[in-house]
Amino acid sequence: MTTTGGRSALDMHPTRNDEALRRALEDASMGRWEGPQELLASTGADWDRRVFRLQVLAEAGARLRFADTWAKAEPRSPHALALLANVQALRAMIAGHRAGRSLMEEAWATCRLTLKVWPHDVAPLVVMLALLRTHAPDRATLHRIWAEIKQRDPWNREAHHEVATYLFLRHHGRAGEAMWWAEEQASIAPKGLPIAVLPLVVVAEAHRSRQEQDQTAYGLTIHPWIDCPQIDRVLDRWWRYRAPRQHACFADDANYLAHALSFANRHTEAAEVFDAIGPYATQVPWAYCGQADQLFLRHRAWAYSPRRRRHH
Repeated sequence: MTTTGGRSALDMHPTRNDEALRRALEDASMGRWEGPQELLASTGADWDRRVFRLQVLAEAGARLRFADTWAKAEPRSPHALALLANVQALRAMIAGHRAGRSLMEEAWATCRLTLKVWPHDVAPLVVMLALLRTHAPDRATLHRIWAEIKQRDPWNREAHHEVATYLFLRHHGRAGEAMWWAEEQASIAPKGLPIAVLPLVVVAEAHRSRQEQDQTAYGLTIHPWIDCPQIDRVLDRWWRYRAPRQHACFADDANYLAHALSFANRHTEAAEVFDAIGPYATQVPWAYCGQADQLFLRHRAWAYSPRRRRHH
């Protein structure tokens, strides 16, 4: 990837700036589970980082066998079981609703076993939310799993995103329900938490959905970010109060904000967000509006250019 304006080239690797995870993933890609074992043990009860690392490792584990091998070698390891649950769930989701039913049940059983070994673990409960969305949209079970998560880690970022996704119209929500829930969660979350970004996630999903339904009547020139009150709320409730240490999915949340500011023609404000993102561009939500890397580079260049040279 070429540089823009002297800035660093893009790095769209799923590990983002997590160098320890990147090394463990390289180990895993060669079929060795010792790297993931050491990584997850050192992560401990940092639920935010643990969930992120498990999800990235599971992307590789879904097509390889290192997670299965590890779980057989250490059948009582909470880390091996948590990774296996993530891998099995991903395989079930890839297989689809019908073909993946038995895989879903297998993943659910592994989640339960993981919780028996480490009852405080949030990771298997997040996996259960994803399984409910894909295979068993039962709201009573959803509420029960959500209550268990709230007891362990009330502002878990991934759990909130899973529920919001469950409520998308393309899944199991009713019209307006995802936005109502996202805005409620954003309003009650303590300032400085990335939960505030949830409404922007719903806005982007609504745009993607309208594009998919009718690309001729709803073109790229018509979008919801020009007059979008959610942007200022994200700035006020997350960005200006965010912790100095970035959370695991910081790049994802910051890309949502940079994207919204850019499409609202608020390029001067977006510059600070692009600075914090560095090279870690994400596919979503940029890909909802065109070629992700090209759009990121173009809007970053506008954000960094002098005002007099900027063209909207």
